[in-house]
Amino acid sequence: MKIIVSEEIKNICPTFVGAAVEAQVVNSQYNAELWDEIHEIEQRLRQELTTESLKCVSGIAATRAVYKKCGKDPSRYRPASEQLIRRMLQGKELYQIDTLVDLVNLASIAYGYSIGGFDADKIAGDTLTLGIGREGEPYEGIGRGMLNIAGLPVYRDKIGGVGTPTSDNERTKMTMETSHLLVLINGYDGNEANVRGNAEFILRLVAKYCKSNGGSFTVYR
Repeated sequence: MKIIVSEEIKNICPTFVGAAVEAQVVNSQYNAELWDEIHEIEQRLRQELTTESLKCVSGIAATRAVYKKCGKDPSRYRPASEQLIRRMLQGKELYQIDTLVDLVNLASIAYGYSIGGFDADKIAGDTLTLGIGREGEPYEGIGRGMLNIAGLPVYRDKIGGVGTPTSDNERTKMTMETSHLLVLINGYDGNEANVRGNAEFILRLVAKYCKSNGGSFTVYR
């Protein structure tokens, strides 16, 4: 998959660095060992963060700053990583969906980046372009219905939007039948070492929990 970062994103966030992780996988309904890892991270985050200090986590703070520059209220349209960690800090359990979704959520809370997880076979074409959402642009968020993505960073394939830091699109979502995984890590803080670490973490997770025989990642700007 080729990833292009548009000039409009580069102008707003010249330090942006992303990583695209691809792997062949086998999904499952539930993995107890994966949830043990999630609960370990949950306990650590509850000791280290509050719902206010959460906003200062590097990846979250940088994404919120980009939202503001694009004219979007980050407290109304929270980045997904902030949504997930905030839920934990409020004493609520994360939603259990399936192993692929749960795994991507773990990778997001572990590093603080908003991460898009996609069924790569549902993406139209071989190129995704990261731009900014436009007024009236149709976009159906997963479990959220039609979402106003004007002013949100958005990845588009040749049909339209597939992912924002707030919510991915129903059209390209992962399901039990997903076998070709694509994960996009959004490093608006420009920390390439952390983005690479996040990508390597995802590859470890899919090898351990999704029967992946390898997989790879590429860094893009």
